Parts: sequence; C-alpha cells; structure tokens
Amino acid sequence: MYGSILGILIAVVIAVALYYLLKNVVYLIYNAIIGIVLLFLINLINLMAIFGKTDIPINLVTILISAIGGIIGVIIVILLHILGVPL
Repeated sequence: MYGSILGILIAVVIAVALYYLLKNVVYLIYNAIIGIVLLFLINLINLMAIFGKTDIPINLVTILISAIGGIIGVIIVILLHILGVPL
C-alpha cells in the first residue's frame, strides 16, 4: 500500500518537474527565434546606416549571441557593432 502511494507521488513530482522544464525550454526557443529574426530585420531595413555603420555581419558569433540572449543579445550585438568591436 505504501509502495503504491510512494509510486504515485514520485510520478506526480516527475510530471511537475517535466512541465516546468519544458515550459522554460519553449520560452528559450521563442526567445532565440525572436532574436535571430530581429537581427535579420535590422540588416534588411538597413538600420545601422543611421549610425553611419555597415550592416551587422551575420556569422556564427552574432547568431549565437542573438539566439542565446534574444532581444537583449541583439542589443548587445548592436552596441558592440556601433563601438567598432569586430564580431
């Protein structure tokens, strides 16, 4: 009897942990997609010309920063590009 109750409790704890883990993973995927699309749109509308700079190079480093950081990552890439830091 105690084994059945313990088994049910363990199953509920695992289900709740998986729910919160997957919920965070979905949020990170959305954040990465928004960051990469925003980086692409900045280059598409030539936004860096306002600051007298060329387009942001899209390479592995800028994509990773944008994907991991999302909107904040794109802002960091923009600031580094304006300051002249090569990425």
